[in-house]
Amino acid sequence: MALLTLVVEVEAARLDRFLAAQFAGRSRSEIQRWIEGGAVLVNGRASKASRAVVPGDRIEIATPEPQPASAAPEDIVLTILYEDADLIAVDKPAGMVVHPAAGHAGGTLVNAVLHHCPDIEGVGGVQRPGIVHRLDKDTSGIILVAKNDAAHRHLQAQFKDRTVAKTYLALVHGHLIPPQGRVDAPIGRDPHHRQRMAVVAATAGREAVTDYETLRTWTQASLVAAHPRTGRTHQIRVHLAALGHPVVGDTTYGPRRDPFHLGRHFLHAHRLRFHRPADNAPIELTSPLPVDLQALITRLDRP
Repeated sequence: MALLTLVVEVEAARLDRFLAAQFAGRSRSEIQRWIEGGAVLVNGRASKASRAVVPGDRIEIATPEPQPASAAPEDIVLTILYEDADLIAVDKPAGMVVHPAAGHAGGTLVNAVLHHCPDIEGVGGVQRPGIVHRLDKDTSGIILVAKNDAAHRHLQAQFKDRTVAKTYLALVHGHLIPPQGRVDAPIGRDPHHRQRMAVVAATAGREAVTDYETLRTWTQASLVAAHPRTGRTHQIRVHLAALGHPVVGDTTYGPRRDPFHLGRHFLHAHRLRFHRPADNAPIELTSPLPVDLQALITRLDRP
């Protein structure tokens, strides 16, 4: 990721159009994704793509590295929780990147799915074929992949309209007080660490809402079910850290050293409820805790 600062010298123009003129190799839709993801600040604040910029405006951009035009199929074993003519639901392991990017040209979920279902190439765009939503590299659990453009639009609309019910399991440091509640706090780029996210002022970030409930407690930790109502980058990790109870193993938003020696953050996309593109029927999928996370729970249960 590269950091770049521009000062506007032209007459008033839409923010996305102005940036498209500055980055000839990037599409306007890609630039709009930067803006929506909080990677672009105008005079220190997050803005909409339609905002008019004027001479003197200072624009800060955290530009992602260019991505390959397309991904190659790779014979990688997938754990498939559900599949029909429109979609595949994969139980993604921790450590697997969702789509090719700088430093991860292969071995991704997209590479694996293209081998399993070659027809998805180009669905939703050549860079991220079939991808409807994402999980962080070290977050395990359910992720949906669309097999055709109609299904891609149908599923993306559900995420956009917030009709998809998502449940994540997270082990956090300490005990949440109250044991259940809601975090309603905007998220944007951390002004001091541009590669991280943070809870920021409403004018500098985007709406972010997470409901949570404590399921179990131990002396030093709690198992929490988190239900994100919005889909911001690192949302659950940032919100739980903002409460003073970061996710165990999260060295980005929590302690630099993990006292539990897990080797990754304890966050798992456990349950997903949505409507099937074929007939709009409700469907609920569940992914059990993977071996490494269950092993830590077993350790905590020992007297």
